Amino acid sequence: MEEAIVLKPEVLGYFKSLPITNTLLVSWIVMVILIIIAFLAGRKAKLVPSGLQNLFELILDFGYTTVLDLAGSKKAKVFFPIVMTFFLYILFSNLLGLFPGFATITYHKEPLFRSMNSDLNMTLALALTSAVLTHGFAIYYLGIVDYLKKWFTLNPIFLFVGLLELVGEVTKVVSLSFRLFGNIFAGEVVLATVSRIFAFIVPLPFYFLEIIVGFVQAAVFMMLTLVFMVLLSEKHAAEH
Repeated sequence: MEEAIVLKPEVLGYFKSLPITNTLLVSWIVMVILIIIAFLAGRKAKLVPSGLQNLFELILDFGYTTVLDLAGSKKAKVFFPIVMTFFLYILFSNLLGLFPGFATITYHKEPLFRSMNSDLNMTLALALTSAVLTHGFAIYYLGIVDYLKKWFTLNPIFLFVGLLELVGEVTKVVSLSFRLFGNIFAGEVVLATVSRIFAFIVPLPFYFLEIIVGFVQAAVFMMLTLVFMVLLSEKHAAEH
């Protein structure tokens, strides 16, 4: 039996020397979908929201309240657009990959579409973006001197602790990327296997489970990024 999903994303073509993979194509599609939805939701904004505007105001209000509770009013205005973008981008990419027939469309005998987060390159890029933004905000709020004091000091004990924390920053990137990749990739393998054995009814509970997993993984990535941003931009650790 031919494997439904392989670890490496399929290359559909090249733009000069840049390989265009099916996961990269899906990432572009997700961006277009989010832009269209944002346009439609805010095109005729009303004081008393309804329909799509009302739905997204509820989502954004809940997200902003969560960020406000953790980051405070000043930082929430800065952190919220970033972490909410992570959440919506990851959530929509996870849900898009669950559409029936999504992986059955082929192009030159290769799957045209594949869930974005089943590609480790994509989840690693998201994790690196999260890490760069987190450290960028830390420098902005603490200043370069206090930021460096988090990792380096003349006190040998605190210097050792700081070096361990630096290693911890690397493991954060690994954790964020592999957690998201592992859950989505494993889910696709399970769905593909079950769907090959049972065409109807039986796969439905697995689809519902993957919808929950997709939402949870988007929320986890958002919350961990938020927590990392808040903790690293706090000044209490700069006293080393």
